[in-house]
Amino acid sequence: MPAPPPSRVTIALCTFNGAEHLEDQLASYLAQTYENWDLWVSDDGSTDNTRAIIHAFAQAHGHTRDIRIIDGPRKGVAANFLSLLCHPDFPRTPCALSDQDDVWLQDKLALGMAEIHGEQPCLYGAQSVHTISDLTSVGRSVGAAPLALKTISFGNALVQNVVSGHSSLLNLAALDLVREAGVPQDIQSHDWWLYLLMTGAGSRVVVSEREVLFYRQHSANAMGAHQGLRASMLRAMRVFGTTYGAWIASNTAALRRVDTLLTPQARDTLTALENAPKKFAALKRLGVLQRYGIARQNRFGTAILWLAVLLGRC
Repeated sequence: MPAPPPSRVTIALCTFNGAEHLEDQLASYLAQTYENWDLWVSDDGSTDNTRAIIHAFAQAHGHTRDIRIIDGPRKGVAANFLSLLCHPDFPRTPCALSDQDDVWLQDKLALGMAEIHGEQPCLYGAQSVHTISDLTSVGRSVGAAPLALKTISFGNALVQNVVSGHSSLLNLAALDLVREAGVPQDIQSHDWWLYLLMTGAGSRVVVSEREVLFYRQHSANAMGAHQGLRASMLRAMRVFGTTYGAWIASNTAALRRVDTLLTPQARDTLTALENAPKKFAALKRLGVLQRYGIARQNRFGTAILWLAVLLGRC
């Protein structure tokens, strides 16, 4: 008896004025060893040649694939991705998120699809080779440092994201969970939201050490590099400023609006963080973080977090 065909996977690509590198990204889809894919594109109001490139790609390859382009909400990257996943006509298949300026390695989809099997919601992420615009390597993503990830947990997700969106795949059950949660307002990062939602709901989260794409570093990136001393210092500066605390506040508010999707333990942890005194009682707030396992992945990151709490920054 012949083996059943591999599951269909929908690539969810979000674009905005990405014409400079878009053709490289599209070509890397065609080079995938996992060939059973379709493509949905949400364009957020591009004024360059982005849409023309997508239309030409659809004309050339749409006879064997479902390739569609829709209008994004024009509310930023996070809203663009999440509104695409929650679009009423978006296919109920596993999906792979894609940025517009990366280049996927040939086995990216195959590696991800092999990990997101089963009926339990599953979010998969992996590592990237960091490059400059001409794809010359300048390093690799921080998650690959042998393996920096100690704990994949809701407590970690409340204060840190470890799943890079451009490497992510969701199985069908995870996509259904995202759609049930809807598009949250005022969150900074769609991939952080996915990590929060999946860990909070008791889903399986897989973070592979494998490198699956080339990640261009340039001024137009929504988020820059995550590695090296400079990146570590930038993260520390965010924590000590007001930005990081505002991100956490927005995330927790969004989670509260969908708290029926969370496990009882995650709801308790969320409530503890919300109720932990912030001003004039920093030691009590630190105690809550320790009691509920709310921490970053390494000692340096957690030390910076604790110091920021003591200073009343988050």
